[in-house]
Amino acid sequence: MAAINERLTAGVAAPDFTLTDADGASVSLSDFRGKSLILYFYPEALTPGCTTQACDFRDSLNSLRSTGYQVIGVSRDAPSKLRKFRDEHSLNFLLLSDPDLTVHGLYSTWGEKNLYGKKVTGVIRSTFVINEAGVVTMPLYNVKATGHVASLRKKLGLD
Repeated sequence: MAAINERLTAGVAAPDFTLTDADGASVSLSDFRGKSLILYFYPEALTPGCTTQACDFRDSLNSLRSTGYQVIGVSRDAPSKLRKFRDEHSLNFLLLSDPDLTVHGLYSTWGEKNLYGKKVTGVIRSTFVINEAGVVTMPLYNVKATGHVASLRKKLGLD
């Protein structure tokens, strides 16, 4: 199980990692140095909220890329489930598998949260904007699946 770290704040170096993508390839955060990145953590592929959020990123990807942003989604799902998620919903960005929650721990996206008024331990839906130098410029914890991409675009000054 992931260790719970302090929440990341703007101005800190984004913790580096290497994870496996939906096709079994290794992907490292450092591979994206020199690019702006939107790294988001979601609870589970193929669930309604996570599908809504992923499809919002999919539908906004061309405009995000045109302003210099790459998008990566991270969950604890196995690569085979990520592949099914990607293929069923024509997702056009990287999905990474963190089955042991190591990276969730580094980004403090695993912990106690409220789910329908009940305290549970699980993935805290979160998004991190990381600049070309690998620095977190915008950490967003406890985001909502619906409307998140539109809200993020406004915060980034893209709309």
